[in-house]
Amino acid sequence: MARTAIVTLTTDFGLNDHFVGAMKGVILEIAPEAQIIDISHAVQPFDILDGALTISQAYSYFPSGTVHMVIVDPGVGTARRPVILNSDRHLFVAPDNGVLSLIYDREERISVRHVTAEHYFLQPRSNTFHGRDIFAPVAAYLAKGVEPDRFGDEITDYVRFSAPRPKPVDERTLQGVVLKVDRFGNLVTNIRPEDAPQLFSATPPAFKIAIGTKAQATHMCTNYADGAPGEIFGILGSMGFLEVATNRGSASQMLGAGKGSEVNVVMEGN
Repeated sequence: MARTAIVTLTTDFGLNDHFVGAMKGVILEIAPEAQIIDISHAVQPFDILDGALTISQAYSYFPSGTVHMVIVDPGVGTARRPVILNSDRHLFVAPDNGVLSLIYDREERISVRHVTAEHYFLQPRSNTFHGRDIFAPVAAYLAKGVEPDRFGDEITDYVRFSAPRPKPVDERTLQGVVLKVDRFGNLVTNIRPEDAPQLFSATPPAFKIAIGTKAQATHMCTNYADGAPGEIFGILGSMGFLEVATNRGSASQMLGAGKGSEVNVVMEGN
């Protein structure tokens, strides 16, 4: 069955410069039938974990055969390798810096290849814009149907990291961290329902969610509108993590908290 010619873009490039447009031009020159979808160009600059979170939350909703280009590349021009990840349903093109770590964790059967076939690259090749000169043409040829094994040998020593996991402080307290702040100022933590099942039960015992030293949330809401104006509360967000939020406001601004802030969930009931 022919591969669907969809290429997605996830980058930290923003939209103020020519970078995204140039990459789209390269893709369409090679694969004019490709449909290019922007997942996000607002990944925090140089933030590999934010890039990993972004692509991990979006890729599985695309059709089989989609090529995902993920460019968060503070090591551009260095010896870091360009790689292709082939999973059961999707292809990924990215620098080998850990930005695909959450895909490695989620997919059972994967093949990772070091891209060394330079005849697929644009020439001359810039040392500062591999998104245009390496990753875009490779993604385009994959979308066009070139098989991954044409680009280089399989490797097993690819770079991967483990996302920070919450840890118990004592029998009542679970310590986590804010992974990211979304567009609405919600604080997305690394705490999942399996980490604190009581918190996410239909009738949780008394608890508090403390951000830093002074802010506390003492109840969970099932949607953002359930919270009273100005109230800080917990909620299970669509990413599958505990969020600390407020109704029609920015919890991040209200609490003076952001990525990396400590989160402590204290179960106070029996």
